[in-house]
Amino acid sequence: MPAPQTHYFEVEMAFGGFGKPYTDVKMPVWAPGSYLVREFAKNVEGFTAQASGQALRTDKVDKNTWRVYHPKAKSFTVRYKVYAFELSVRTSFVDASHGYLNGTSVFMYPAEEKMLPSTLVVQPATGWTQVSTSLKPVAGGAAFTFASTNYDELADSPIEIGTHKVLSFVANGTPHTVAMYGNAVYDEATLLNNMKRVCEEAHKVVGQNPLDRYVFIVHNLERGTGGLEHLYSTTLSVSRNSYSSEAGMKRFLGLVGHEYFHLWNVKRIRPIVLGPFNYDAENYTHMLWLSEGGTSYFGDQIVQRAGFTTPENYLAALSNTITRVENLPGNKLQSAAESSFDAWIKQYRPNENSDNTGVSYYDKGQLIVGQLDLMVLNATKGEKRFDDVMRYLYAEYYQKRKRGFTDEEFQDAVAKVAGQRFDEFFRTRVYGAQTLDYNTVLGYAGLTLNTAQATGVSLGASVAATGVSLSAAGTPSGGRYVVTGVVRDGSAWKGGLSVNDELLTLDGVRITEDVNKLLADRPVGSEIRLLVNREGQPTELRFPLLANPAKRYRIEQAPNPTEAQLNILRKWLKFQQ
Repeated sequence: MPAPQTHYFEVEMAFGGFGKPYTDVKMPVWAPGSYLVREFAKNVEGFTAQASGQALRTDKVDKNTWRVYHPKAKSFTVRYKVYAFELSVRTSFVDASHGYLNGTSVFMYPAEEKMLPSTLVVQPATGWTQVSTSLKPVAGGAAFTFASTNYDELADSPIEIGTHKVLSFVANGTPHTVAMYGNAVYDEATLLNNMKRVCEEAHKVVGQNPLDRYVFIVHNLERGTGGLEHLYSTTLSVSRNSYSSEAGMKRFLGLVGHEYFHLWNVKRIRPIVLGPFNYDAENYTHMLWLSEGGTSYFGDQIVQRAGFTTPENYLAALSNTITRVENLPGNKLQSAAESSFDAWIKQYRPNENSDNTGVSYYDKGQLIVGQLDLMVLNATKGEKRFDDVMRYLYAEYYQKRKRGFTDEEFQDAVAKVAGQRFDEFFRTRVYGAQTLDYNTVLGYAGLTLNTAQATGVSLGASVAATGVSLSAAGTPSGGRYVVTGVVRDGSAWKGGLSVNDELLTLDGVRITEDVNKLLADRPVGSEIRLLVNREGQPTELRFPLLANPAKRYRIEQAPNPTEAQLNILRKWLKFQQ
């Protein structure tokens, strides 16, 4: 990165012992853990190859493959540049302040020799003194020289380069490094102690430590965007103000718990198609609801088990997730398995109709795994839980068979631990879109799900305000009000209101504030008259207002729980009656 302010990484690849007349060199099209084809080859330029100081012929044979002809040379060198100016946990970035790279968006690999080991030398920009990565340094090698056993390891080991602060702690006998990029105010001892507690609690779920080192790369930015898991590391993108409040710290620790638990769930306990990876195309699975939603479930559980969240607050957060899922029209149409399979075309490409057609495998998966946890607890009278399912999968498939598991093998594992099969649950609630039976399953722990129906009417549309000013009293006024979403079967849906319509007048009066406030006191069934600007043309719509269909869900303790129910509740949440 000789000129980091131009946002380029410069890469040189030296190949040795390649005896065929030509070698195909590939750039991945996606990053494992982020299920979207991102076409990383679009950022490559200046691809050349040389042998013994002489230029070699190269052809680009498809969108992400370069063919290097070397009929008389077994050793040759490839050089290229990568434009890197997208700072996210799944892409690469370099500017005057630091460099960050994910291997799949910077490093190529020989198409037929992906399992070959390699040595990586990082040459930081002038003045940069730190390189943080989970790759192992080469003993006796030059500064910032690392080894990888194969391309999968190289691609799965992000690298932070610059002048960032490096912190450390030990959890379960394993050294953990924390690379902190960006300005943030935090107490080091408190931060590291909190992270250590989360990591040690996460280890208890599976009960086996697959690590000899672990690296957290933390980007402290104006606005955080989440995290991405790797085999021995993770990258976290968080708000630089995360550590200044109790709520912000809990959110940060929740992200730590989620991404850290991925080192078991996904990186080692995984659906069979998620490794070894095909970097050329989508890798389809029906089980992201387990891989991601299940990790969300355990992430929250881990934070609660570590004592950062009370059982009551945990149940309140779980209630919010139920409310979010059950108020989505798409939850009634798309199953968690379908949502997982369609991640490549839907999860990372939402549009204004997404809530009407689908559901997040994160949220729905979290609820499914939570139900399975209680179902296993109930079936075994509190002796086993979903932790034991994860332990079995780790031992049987990661350690013994050294592969992932199929959908059917996962269901068999749950049955083995529970002592009974849940085939109907999987058929209707996981592979089908039937509503989860909350009260039955929560009842195993002496809990019930109370439902509160929203009152009044609903426009059934989301509206964004632009150019709005505040009055002296602090109330918004003026500006433009544009429809950004329409809820299936709601008032606006049936009345013909469309996304991108600009709301002009309501019953002949110009709209200068939130339209939902203007409708708050209208009775159900009353007709409204809207004048909208649609593609530069005034259009009048008349339709009746329907009742607000939204519901609010809250998990509460049922009256007079039995001792068996309380036993399960205590096993589930360490709940004190």
